[in-house]
Amino acid sequence: MASPEQLTSDDSRTLSIESFGSDFSSAARSVNEMTNDFMAMLPKLVIAAIVFLIFILIAYGLRKALEYSFSKDSRKSNLKSIFGRLTNWGVIFIGLMVSVAIVAPSVTPAKLLSVLGFGGVAIGFAFKDILQNFLAGILILLRQPFSIGDQVVLGSFEGTVENIETRSTIIKTYDGTRVHVPNGLVYTNPMVILTAYADRRSEYEVGIGYGDDIDLAVSTMLEAIKNVQGVRKTPEPDVLTVALAGSTVNLRARWWSDPQRADVLSVQHKVIRAIKLALDKAAIDMPYPTQVLLIHDQTEETDGDRTRQREGWPAGQNPPKARRSSIRLDSSNKSSSGDN
Repeated sequence: MASPEQLTSDDSRTLSIESFGSDFSSAARSVNEMTNDFMAMLPKLVIAAIVFLIFILIAYGLRKALEYSFSKDSRKSNLKSIFGRLTNWGVIFIGLMVSVAIVAPSVTPAKLLSVLGFGGVAIGFAFKDILQNFLAGILILLRQPFSIGDQVVLGSFEGTVENIETRSTIIKTYDGTRVHVPNGLVYTNPMVILTAYADRRSEYEVGIGYGDDIDLAVSTMLEAIKNVQGVRKTPEPDVLTVALAGSTVNLRARWWSDPQRADVLSVQHKVIRAIKLALDKAAIDMPYPTQVLLIHDQTEETDGDRTRQREGWPAGQNPPKARRSSIRLDSSNKSSSGDN
């Protein structure tokens, strides 16, 4: 006959075996249910995969079509890759949302877009400057206010546009340095495009003496400018009288040339040289700056009311008489010669 302790041990062993069997059967049912659910969902997965593959093929075709259409215009070469990629990823994203909606009908595109909208706001705040430069780059490439190869002035930078990227515009300065200017600054700040037109005007001022013939100087300068190689015949060059300066009559020469900086500087060098040689040949003076110094009591007898206070002597009825430095010099020279 079994003891009570043996009966208790057998009972516990029996209970553990029954519990294990119950857990195993429960796990088997779960696996079976998951298998059944997967098999029920398998057709949807296959359809979703096929739909997603179709969208990938559509994205590839649209990208190639856009690249081909943009390749016809060399000025839009940068737009080719940018819009090709944007279109490719946009169509793939739409295909992904449609595929998810097929597999899980409860997850609608509207719900996905709402979730992505909140995430997009957070990303927008975090990458505000990057997105600003990117959107400005797209607008620059679309509107094309300037092109690669144009010579521009942007802020303190002046040079030739080497490339226009989505983030920045690359400028090669005239001294051989490369500058990356963020597109946000390019789009929101004034830019001077030096090569926007086929002709560019240059000017230079020349001062002639007050005793020289202005008409002769103007005709001499015009003739010299017209004979310089590189000066445009149309519009014609001209010379204007612009100022009566302290020691010269200023004439401004204006002419048109090719807009490239190298041509502008080369033609300017030739024009200035030709003007100098022509004025020298015509015996037209180009005086140095001169000043006339008037000492306080060296005025004329007729120079105003000398009894009133003037600069150099006090007011009164017996003002000093006018004197000239030449008289003083002559008298000093005579006295010095008498001493000798």
